[in-house]
Amino acid sequence: MLSDKDRIFKNLYGDLGADLKSAKARGDWKDTNKILARGHDEIIAEVKASGLRGRGGAGFPPGVKWSFMPKESSKPSYLVINADESEPGTCKDREILRHEPHKLIEGALIAGFAMRAHRAFIYVRGEFYNEGLALMKAIDEAYAAGFLGKNACGSGWDFDITVHRGAGAYICGEETALLNSLEGKRGMPRNKPPFPAMAGLYDCPTTINNVETISVVSTIMRKGAKWFSSFGREGNTGTKLFCISGHVNNPCTVEEEMGIPMRTLIEKHAGGVKGGWDNLLAVIPGGSSCPCLPKDICETVKMDYDGLKEAGSSFGTGGVIVMDKSTDIIEAICRLSKFYKHESCGQCTPCREGTGWVLRIMERMVKGDAEIHEIDQLWDITKQMEGKTICALADAAAWPVQGLIRHFRAEIEERINSYKQSLKQEGAA
Repeated sequence: MLSDKDRIFKNLYGDLGADLKSAKARGDWKDTNKILARGHDEIIAEVKASGLRGRGGAGFPPGVKWSFMPKESSKPSYLVINADESEPGTCKDREILRHEPHKLIEGALIAGFAMRAHRAFIYVRGEFYNEGLALMKAIDEAYAAGFLGKNACGSGWDFDITVHRGAGAYICGEETALLNSLEGKRGMPRNKPPFPAMAGLYDCPTTINNVETISVVSTIMRKGAKWFSSFGREGNTGTKLFCISGHVNNPCTVEEEMGIPMRTLIEKHAGGVKGGWDNLLAVIPGGSSCPCLPKDICETVKMDYDGLKEAGSSFGTGGVIVMDKSTDIIEAICRLSKFYKHESCGQCTPCREGTGWVLRIMERMVKGDAEIHEIDQLWDITKQMEGKTICALADAAAWPVQGLIRHFRAEIEERINSYKQSLKQEGAA
């Protein structure tokens, strides 16, 4: 369990002030020029050694990502920070934006310098109005203090940050759709290759990272890779922001050690499941796109990439959605199917047609107006969507349904049989 002294985000709940003076009192912007003086390659090496994996859902190591950027190029290099937090059940980045913006800004300077970029773009979700204002206020403070702009922090490196507000499209959380949106185009994912490190924003070398990923970089550089990697286990190191919502007594966002048991996380920080642990039905462990897990698996599963993968789900963003026994699990997953159908950009046929097909079957299954063989048909449809499209939205639409069928098939069959029985009784009457 993580102690308070090891928490990176000390103002997660907004009690200590988000302004520059308060941030500096918590250790932000301390000797930043000395961190930059260590050089581009040493910063990348330290982040690699920490074992940090991307906190936006995919889990790709940012140090490796940064190393893909060219050391010499005739074009400018860019850092793009994804603050388009659109995954249902996930609300960690917004807390950073409104309560710890200086951690993000300082992290952007360090990461940008490491990948030889002189400019960063922060793409903020359109609905995050107040969060965007807090971020821009912090950026203005950083410029006024000489931490950004010409000779940032007295390092000899020029660095600027531009905030761009999105329009609330879920698909723009996908990195190349985000780049298109930044360029004023429709937010639709791009074919890869070329990858953004080769030809990203404005056809220039670009790295896209999540808000939380960038925000922990300055602390890693101050305390060292060995300190960060001492939390969690190999391949799953460090601390993580978890969002716990749904049927718990105290919904919250909390920073904890990677690999904490799910039950411990829920009971220690969220006040436990409403009605007690025995009232638990299922948990979606990493945001709405992750397959749900039933109570018996939730008893022992560890909250990290490998633990949840072994359990047949995904770590995602760490957005924990708790559902007690009052939940109609079929209807809950159907609601997610409706969300993904609505948010599909329609570019890829398996996603455009598959999300609609899945939703139509799911809506009938909520009622029970389906056939037993359609359960297997629904599984096959999701398998034809998964991994067959330019981006992972089709996968995100498929996985919740797969989790439902894998663990709650008996409930679907019972619903169908009950509906048929009710029709027989109505006919007999």
